[in-house]
Amino acid sequence: MDLDKPPVPQPPQQQPEGCLVVAIRLPVRIVALVLVLPVRMAWDALVVACRFLDDILLRPLGRALLWLGRVLVVLPLAGLWRYVVVPVGKALAWLGKVLVVAPLLWCHRYLLTPVGHALAWLYTHVLTPAVVGLGVALAWLARYLLVVPARWLYDWFLAPVGRAVAWCVLGVGRLLALLFTGIGQVLYWTTRVLFVLPALALWRWVLAPVGRVLALVGREVWDALRHAWRIAGHLSLAVGRFLGTLLRWIFVEPVRWVYRSVLTPVGHVVRDVVLRPAAAAAGAVGRTVRQALSAARASVRQARADVRRLLFGDPRQPQPVARREPSGRGTRTLDSSTTALTKD
Repeated sequence: MDLDKPPVPQPPQQQPEGCLVVAIRLPVRIVALVLVLPVRMAWDALVVACRFLDDILLRPLGRALLWLGRVLVVLPLAGLWRYVVVPVGKALAWLGKVLVVAPLLWCHRYLLTPVGHALAWLYTHVLTPAVVGLGVALAWLARYLLVVPARWLYDWFLAPVGRAVAWCVLGVGRLLALLFTGIGQVLYWTTRVLFVLPALALWRWVLAPVGRVLALVGREVWDALRHAWRIAGHLSLAVGRFLGTLLRWIFVEPVRWVYRSVLTPVGHVVRDVVLRPAAAAAGAVGRTVRQALSAARASVRQARADVRRLLFGDPRQPQPVARREPSGRGTRTLDSSTTALTKD
């Protein structure tokens, strides 16, 4: 069973670090922590202040500006678009259709289309045969006046001269190629001996070791800055918590105790002794005033009715109208009827 199990992956072994790395790492990390700690604490304080400012001022201000923009800009523009621009656009579109599009369609249908058909017929039956005949004549003239003489000139004069010139140019090119190849080899070896080999030796024996040392120092400085930033964050968090606790016990808890132990009982006493009796008295006065106003309004209405009755007399009463249907509570049935035929 043990043979069937897959091999357990071993963690990669770290290469042993040299004494130079160990000697550089500790001082660099101490200096980085001393330099980074004030920066990290200032950064954390700035973040807390920005969050407080965003919660207290910027978000309510943004909501207020958004509401003002909606009320002062969006709604007026929407109303202007809906009730002014759209009706005016529809009216202009109707006018354009009536005054421009319809005349243009009529002109195209009854004027331009017949003229176009006439021009097409003229081009097909008159101009096309004439152009075809002219083209054939011009092609025959061009063949015997230009093509045949040019071909004879090319075959018997230009081609032999071109071959001779090409042979001369090819020979001169080969000679120049040999000359430039030799010069290039001399320049190559001269440059290699005087510049490339010294530069290669300088890179291999001077710049590469110095670059490795600088890379080691830079990597250690970067690691030290990262560790210092992380440690400074923990220290800043601890200092912030300490300051928060100190502020809580110095200001918040005394204020809470004063509110809970002093202001709340005093407020209850003021509410029970002063505010509630004052509210009950104000309610009683209000009810009395309302009753007085209601009695005054009733008296005024009665006085107006009496004056109207003295000046104009009693109002005319409606005369009763004879009805064919019985007005009593009983209804007409077969047993009790009020007609002449069914009376006993």
